[in-house]
Amino acid sequence: MKQIKVLGPGCPKCIELMKQTEQAAQELKLECNIEKVSDIVEITNYGVMMTPALIVDGEIKMSGKVPTLDDIKTMLS
Repeated sequence: MKQIKVLGPGCPKCIELMKQTEQAAQELKLECNIEKVSDIVEITNYGVMMTPALIVDGEIKMSGKVPTLDDIKTMLS
């Protein structure tokens, strides 16, 4: 089961990334656990300087923007 984290304090871009990530996982029929992380200390522990960020199985896949749905699907695959 994939462990997916969306990092961000709750800004509109963070909310959009969470929504798009959930949609991508659903369309891919992934068995996964998606978690929203808004604690700034935990975010910086990942080394992320710009939010939103997408973490898949402990690896930073992107930060600082909201990718397209297709790009998210690629990152989750």
